[in-house]
Order: sequence, then C-alpha cells, then structure tokens
Amino acid sequence: MDCSARFRIRNPSPAAATHFAGARRLPGGRVSFRPMSSAASVEEPAAPEAERRPSGDSFIRCHLRTLAPYQPILPFEVLSARLGRKPEDIVKLDANENPYGPPPEVATALGNLKFPYVYPDPESRHLRAALAEDSGLESEYILVGCGADELIDLIMRCVLEPGDKIVDCPPTFTMYEFDASVNGALVIKVPRLPDFSLDVDCIVEVVKQDNPKCIFLTSPNNPDGSVINDEDLLKILDLPILVVLDEAYIEFSSLQTRMSWVKKHDNLIVLRTFSKRAEVSACAALQNPTYLENVKNLLLQERERLFDLLKGILFLKPFPSHSNFILCEVTSGKDAKKIKEDLAKMGVMIRHYDKKELKGYIRISVGKPEHTDALMKGLNALPL
Repeated sequence: MDCSARFRIRNPSPAAATHFAGARRLPGGRVSFRPMSSAASVEEPAAPEAERRPSGDSFIRCHLRTLAPYQPILPFEVLSARLGRKPEDIVKLDANENPYGPPPEVATALGNLKFPYVYPDPESRHLRAALAEDSGLESEYILVGCGADELIDLIMRCVLEPGDKIVDCPPTFTMYEFDASVNGALVIKVPRLPDFSLDVDCIVEVVKQDNPKCIFLTSPNNPDGSVINDEDLLKILDLPILVVLDEAYIEFSSLQTRMSWVKKHDNLIVLRTFSKRAEVSACAALQNPTYLENVKNLLLQERERLFDLLKGILFLKPFPSHSNFILCEVTSGKDAKKIKEDLAKMGVMIRHYDKKELKGYIRISVGKPEHTDALMKGLNALPL
C-alpha cells in the first residue's frame, strides 16, 4: 500500500523552550534568546530594568507564536460595513446556516427567562434529558458544550499529551488540525480519494505504523458533503484509536445517526450540533419538531434545484452532496477567489479555499429559493 501522499505537520515541542534562556526585548517587538550552556561564560553587564522586563508575547507557548489563526466567516455587521449594503440585502451562502431561523418557541423562551443573571446548570440536565428523549440515547451518554468547536477542543485537551498524534483526512473541517496544533499535537494527514471518500487502507496502515491517539471523521463531510458507510466506519472502529465522528450535517443526509453506537464501541465519540437545526434555546426548539422537519425538507428540495442549476454553469463542476451545501470545482481557467470577490460585490457571499487540497474550489450553502435566484443571476452575469 503506497501511502506516500500523506504527510505530517510537526508542531514545535513545548520542550524547545528549555533550550533557551535570557529572553530580551528588541526594537519592533522581537524577542531574542541566548542559548543555555553549561560552560563558563563572560558575565555580561546587567541590562536596565526596562530591558529585563518580559514582553507580553514571551508568556505565550512557543509553538503558538507562529500558528496561523483560524479564519472564521465574517459576521453580518462586518459584511454590511465592508459591502456598503444593509444586512437584509446580503445573500449569505458562505457558512452553511439555516436561512429560515429557529422556530417561534425560541423567541418565546428567551423572552420568558426569569433568572438570566443566575448561572445556568453546569451539567445541562434539562437539555440532556430533552436530547435523550429526542435521540433515544440515555442522558448519561450525552455531554453538552457551547457548540461542537468547544467539544472538539475539550476532547483533545482530555486525550492528547504534547507530541501525541491525530489522524486528519483532508479536505475536511479545518478546526481539527487547528485545535491539534493549539494542543501541541502532531497531525498525520491521510488525504481523501479523488471522489472525497476515505482512504481506509491507508488509515489502517498509518494507525499500525504511527500509533496515533485519535482520528477525526466527518459524515457528511465538510466541504464536499460525502458520507461514510457502515463498513468503512466499522473497519476504523476495530483499530486501537479513539474515533471522533462529527455528524454536524446528518439531518440533511439519508443516513441514520450513529449515536447509539457509542454503547457498543468504547472508542467512539459522536458529535452533533444545534447550529444546523436551530441557533439558540435548544430545549425550546425541540418542542417543535414539525418546524425543524419542514425546514429540513425545504432545504433538501432547494439543494436539488441548486445542484441542477449549477450544472448549467459552464465553469463549475458541482459535486453531489448529502448536506446543506454544494462543493464546486472551478474549471475553464476561471479563478475561484475572483468568482467569490465578484459575487460579493453583488451582495452574494460564498466560500472559496486557498489550501492545496481545495485550490480552485468554491462551496455554496443552500438557502431559500430567492437566494438561489440571486446567486444564479450573479453567476450568469460573470464573463465567460
């Protein structure tokens, strides 16, 4: 099995800091270090107190000082200011959000809060009980966090020692790699196959050879919308590795959630998120499953319409998706970033990628029919 395509991102070990001493502030905010040595050296004159005082960035862990920041989607108010458009005049198809918003019960619940100034239940008992009833999985198997991002970071902080390894399968959600770097872990990348499916044979070989601690898998995957079948998932679960399965977009696929699998597989964690079903007040949202089902069906219907329309754009190659977004390869010599920028000038926001696995791709979220119409008007206005 030739797995030469994989590569590692090695983060500087925190231990590297022990090789230096005597941090000194230089003009321009730089910090210099003198190598430690057991040999005797000529004593230098004492520096003035101001020079010996540590700089702010000297307190930051060494490997974090050069870490590239995660690039989030710009919020509405920033987009509005930059584009010179009212928020309601912006078609936002860049963040896989629910354009219909939460059910009315959410606003009612927020308006009726009696003690908003009192700490909430740290164990989220009420929400976990509601989720248990909704999912059929007992509440003792459920942990609630402030979004999947917090849980991803929490898993890594609980599991990984500095220098431990994780397996990442790009292109996928970049937060896995980012959080691993923050936690001082090494990332072994096993790129997906040309159809965006997992290279399971290569994953098996990597686990045997490199002994990574955990693997992060997404189904449906972001940004291409592909899913993982039971056979492949079971092969990976048979390996001596913690499997974190991110099902953020499962509602839009025909797959059944694997939440119940955690009772059979001690090495499995399943992530779900309410940001794709309702934005806030999860308990209130769960009181109206009919609304949530109707929104899902509207988006699924619009996804098929959007896919068919994108196939008619000569410079785009859309990929079938099991989620609420569609990945498109930009062809015919067109520039993906330029397409994004030109559409933004028209008030239509989409996502493009700079990383090598997705160089020349754009991702378009599924919105309302009028959002699709605005997108197609913009795409058809671009020069061929």
